[in-house]
Amino acid sequence: MAAVNLARTVFNGLLRKSTTYKAPVVCRLSSVALKQKYSTIKCSVQIYNSNHFKTGNNHGVRKYSGGPPLTLDLIKSRVILVLQLYDKINPEKLSVDSHFMTDLGLDSLDHVEVIMAMEDEFGFEIPDADAERLVRPKDIIQYIADKEDVFE
Repeated sequence: MAAVNLARTVFNGLLRKSTTYKAPVVCRLSSVALKQKYSTIKCSVQIYNSNHFKTGNNHGVRKYSGGPPLTLDLIKSRVILVLQLYDKINPEKLSVDSHFMTDLGLDSLDHVEVIMAMEDEFGFEIPDADAERLVRPKDIIQYIADKEDVFE
């Protein structure tokens, strides 16, 4: 609950700044951080002036707070954490080699929700054609590592 209150305080402060500058504010709170009630919440803010939109300058529109560089171990731990937080997966049965349908008992809708959770966690969209092939946590880990150019 403390994390939610902190997020509300930070976001309300940003809205006040937004009203002062009359500029839109973009804020992304990690859903995992809210579920785990971490004491720190990753939030990035970008304020655009009106010239930004008139000139069509779209360079660097999506900027998130910095963090440690991605490694295979970090990707693996984040993927496993997201899967453990999913209410239809038994954490005791979960392993890197578990098949979502046969080993964990998920259906196709659950698989779509898992892929959406991964998109939220890592901040990019996974096309449907690629998502169909991601049926094990190790497939997701490898896909994200390839997408983010992580080699280790």
